[in-house]
Amino acid sequence: MKIRCVWEHNHNDSMLYSDNFVGAFTRGETKEAAIQKMPSEIMSYLKWKGEMVPDSFESVIVQEKESELTVSDADSDVLFEEEKKPLSISEYEELKALALKSARDFQALYDAIPDKNKSCLPVRTTFYGQIPRTAFEMYVHTKNVNDYYFGEIGVEADHEGNIVECRQRGFAVLESRADFLKNTVYLGSYDEEWSLRKVLRRFIWHDRIHAKAMYRMAVKTFGDDDIPNVFHFIL
Repeated sequence: MKIRCVWEHNHNDSMLYSDNFVGAFTRGETKEAAIQKMPSEIMSYLKWKGEMVPDSFESVIVQEKESELTVSDADSDVLFEEEKKPLSISEYEELKALALKSARDFQALYDAIPDKNKSCLPVRTTFYGQIPRTAFEMYVHTKNVNDYYFGEIGVEADHEGNIVECRQRGFAVLESRADFLKNTVYLGSYDEEWSLRKVLRRFIWHDRIHAKAMYRMAVKTFGDDDIPNVFHFIL
C-alpha cells in the first residue's frame, strides 16, 4: 500500500504527514527516521478505524515544506496541495465522522484514566509554554483548540463542554453556510493558510499527538493493565 507523505522540516527535524490517511503523522530527527516510523503509524491508524492492515507499505514524498517553526515540538503551518480542492458531501461526511470518532475516543481515553491530575512526567517547556503533563492538562489543551481551528476558516465556535460537544457545535455552525464545501483557502493567524480540509486533518492529527502522549503517560503512571489502548497505538 502506498502512503503519500507531506514532509515538513526545520533543517533536519522532520514531521511527516500522510495525505491519504488523514491525520496520520510521524516525527523524527531526520526525514529517514520519520519515514521509518510511518508503516507502524499507518498500521495503528487502520486498526483504530477498524480496517484491514495490508502486508506491506511504501512511503512516497509528494510535497515538501521547509519551515522556520519548531517542528520537533509539532509546531506546523503546512497546507497540503490536496487540501486546496473542493469537497464532495460524501467526502465531508466521511472526514467529519472520523474527526468526531477521534474526539469520542479521546474522551473515552481520558475518562478511563484513574487520576486526571497525577503524572510521572517531568516539567518541560516548548514553543507554546509548559508542556501538558497530566491527563487533565492534556485534555484541556486538546479541547481548547476547537474555536481556534474553526475560527481560522471564519466559523464562530467555542470550547465549552467536552471535546465531542464543542466539536459537534462547530460543525453545525459550519454547515449553516451554503458554500462550505467550496473549501475556500483562508489566510489566518500568523499568515498561515487554512481550509476546511486542513481543519478536519488538524483535528485528527492534534488528537493523535495528545492521545498518544496521554496514553504513554498513563501507562507509565498507572500500568498498562489499567489503561485501554483506544487508538491502537504502537509504543
